[in-house]
Amino acid sequence: MDTQEFLTRMNEGEEARPGTALAEKMHELADEAIRICMELNTRCTTREERVEIMSRLTGRAVPDSFTIFPAFTADCGKNTVLGERVFVNSGCRFQDQGGISIGDDVLIGHNVVLASLNHDLDPAERATTIPRPVVIGDGVWIGAGANMLAGVTIGAGAVVAAGAVVTRDVAARAVVGGVPARTLKEL
Repeated sequence: MDTQEFLTRMNEGEEARPGTALAEKMHELADEAIRICMELNTRCTTREERVEIMSRLTGRAVPDSFTIFPAFTADCGKNTVLGERVFVNSGCRFQDQGGISIGDDVLIGHNVVLASLNHDLDPAERATTIPRPVVIGDGVWIGAGANMLAGVTIGAGAVVAAGAVVTRDVAARAVVGGVPARTLKEL
């Protein structure tokens, strides 16, 4: 299976069952992502080099306005789309097999997790992964240590407080916090 077929099937929400070609491709892309992230995280790089490394990781041109502070890890890389002027602080982890889309002018704090996969609740099927995209709108600020779970959309201009666990969509210009995250106020 080629990468494009993998991305198409994951973006259509196809579950990856152990032993299938989809699961095998997921592992292959994870190995590549580990190698590229190790390159990013184990040597001193310039901003331009980090953009180039992230372009290889995602398989598409990352805007020159993108900024990332290592350390950073991704489980796939190929299903992440980054907008203009995105800032990713150190310690972030992107589980992007199910898709991560980040709009323009987004700030992502230290140790943020974006998780686009879930597992089946049935113990007999627990190893099956279920992809659901994480979508972050333009102008979003995500505070340190926050977690976005599979299938959530963060509306434009929203703020996710530090340490929040986002399990449902966040309205545009809302401030959310807590575990699970709830709306604290509207901007």
